[in-house]
Amino acid sequence: MAGPDGIRSIRDIRLDQRVATVTGAARGLGRAMAEGLARAGASVVLADVDGAALAQATARLEGDAGRGRVRGIACDITSKADCERLVAQTLGAFGALDVLVNNAGKGPIDLERSPQTRSLKFWEADPEVWREIIVTNVNGTFLMARSAVPHMVAAGWGRIINITTSLATMQRRSNSPYGVSKVAIEAATLIWAKDLEGTGVTVNSLIPGGAADTDFVHMAARKELAAMGRELLPPSVMVAPIVWLASTYSDGVSGARFVGKLWDEALPPHVAAAKARELPVLRAPPPDGR
Repeated sequence: MAGPDGIRSIRDIRLDQRVATVTGAARGLGRAMAEGLARAGASVVLADVDGAALAQATARLEGDAGRGRVRGIACDITSKADCERLVAQTLGAFGALDVLVNNAGKGPIDLERSPQTRSLKFWEADPEVWREIIVTNVNGTFLMARSAVPHMVAAGWGRIINITTSLATMQRRSNSPYGVSKVAIEAATLIWAKDLEGTGVTVNSLIPGGAADTDFVHMAARKELAAMGRELLPPSVMVAPIVWLASTYSDGVSGARFVGKLWDEALPPHVAAAKARELPVLRAPPPDGR
């Protein structure tokens, strides 16, 4: 059954005239989303701080999508100059920047690897790595959006998609400051959506809906999930919602939150999107709320 837009399946959505940049695209969720956007026809810039992994991911996607539609650009999102350079090089390569997927980040695994961390309890964590996680996840997301949005506003259309995490992760033991940083991004999503009202640029958040099978998941979390008999989600749960969010079919949807594992590809995309939509972690107050 087709929806009111005539689209029967997420596979019917084409992004042939769109340009997307995905940060943290060398592996995991970022690579899955970059590949999904490219398969839908978008020109895609893969950005990552890991140059070697980035080159490998870019070469793989070029083989699938075609060399002219894919670029790999090394970028440290904590650097304002790097973020501005990434946007400038995207514009230089493709003439536009329509979609920014803010996926790059650091997590508990970085604390776990530090010799200065005695445990993942917040008072026994390496304070320097704690700072790095906050700076990367919160400041880096801001710097990328700050660099991209003026071009989207000038074009009258754009998408900012912030990759966050589940409410459970924001509260689970041994998950700070990662959970702390993602709450900040949820707040930023709501605030930026309000700031951009009427511009044609939307801001939404997307989560897998559980721990995904990537090297981002630290050992303590893997053991906890295994003890509960829970399996890790495949990164592919992000593909259908990211394609829909990057398309004109999501026009007017802003300040919303979507869950990848709740997306049912058997349904028309507008129905699947409604079922995958979740209340924001933070409820937006009235305009004069405090």
